[in-house]
Amino acid sequence: MMKKFFWTSLAGLTVLTACGGGENLDDESDSANGSDELVISTWGFAEDFFREEVFTPFEEEHGVTIVLDTGNNAERLSRVEQGSSKVDLIYLSDYYAQQGIEADLFETIDRENIPNLDDIYDVAKAPTGEEYGPAYTIAQFGIAYHPDRTDKDISSWADLWDAELERNITIPGITTTSGPMFLDAASRVAGNETFNEDEAFTQLANLNPNIVTEYEGTSEFVNMFVQGEVAAGPIMEMFFADVQESVPEAQFISPEEGGYAVINTVNIVKGSENKELAEAFIDWILSEEVQRAAALAKIDSPVHTSLNLTEEEAEGITYGDDVIESLIVLDMSFVNENNDHWIDRWNREFAQ
Repeated sequence: MMKKFFWTSLAGLTVLTACGGGENLDDESDSANGSDELVISTWGFAEDFFREEVFTPFEEEHGVTIVLDTGNNAERLSRVEQGSSKVDLIYLSDYYAQQGIEADLFETIDRENIPNLDDIYDVAKAPTGEEYGPAYTIAQFGIAYHPDRTDKDISSWADLWDAELERNITIPGITTTSGPMFLDAASRVAGNETFNEDEAFTQLANLNPNIVTEYEGTSEFVNMFVQGEVAAGPIMEMFFADVQESVPEAQFISPEEGGYAVINTVNIVKGSENKELAEAFIDWILSEEVQRAAALAKIDSPVHTSLNLTEEEAEGITYGDDVIESLIVLDMSFVNENNDHWIDRWNREFAQ
């Protein structure tokens, strides 16, 4: 079975800042990357939440200053590979984490130093292998639709091919976070339990009459949906709140064939002088306290299995054993091996 892939489209920031507002890693100092600093590479979103709920409590407990290296997946991983950043620990989607593993950029972890691993979903414990870091959040890629704009009651990926949706949907482009996920969905709609490239592309060609355009960023999807240009399309659940804020009638569904797992990981960079401290930080972000705070703030979907959220608290996040177990997880090694070819073929045969 083919499994999962994820690009992040956040605008990249090439700055490195101390959480307390002080140092920049470009400054040479005896303390840089020493025992009193932990350098974390991350996307840089929800800064206030992470500073108050995650970074500051850890700094106070361990007597350390957290320094951030922010930007998108690709540029941050590139800086680590080039040795141009002094990073101890890096947040990445599993697609980019797999690239880092293949480039031998990460330390193996000592799981005995991360006891909270015992309390997270099995799929989150070792998404890229037992030697490497866990997933700290898992979201899903499913379908948003407006029931008043179509006579079709959407419940599956296959429903997007229905003639009732002619010129009424948008889909992600192949170079987006979810492009390979939707390519796999097309293969499943064609009746395949394992990925069949030719039938997936044939199925995408059959979908053409229903597609208004491909979207390259979630903001494009939201704008088209809010303006009434489309009635449905695949989207990550974490962004559905942006749709529903303007269109309360909108619905998000996990398709009958299964939604796709959107997995974000955390790994320790090879050569870090703070390996045990980095492992302590991984354990902290997997704790029930941090996982609950992130879930309630609608920042990240939790992977901790002991959380008991109300229906209102769980709204808008990917939550619950049944939901997590139903998600399709793509094989990042397989995606990495084939992605350039898929992009070329998509552009030749299908690009809108």
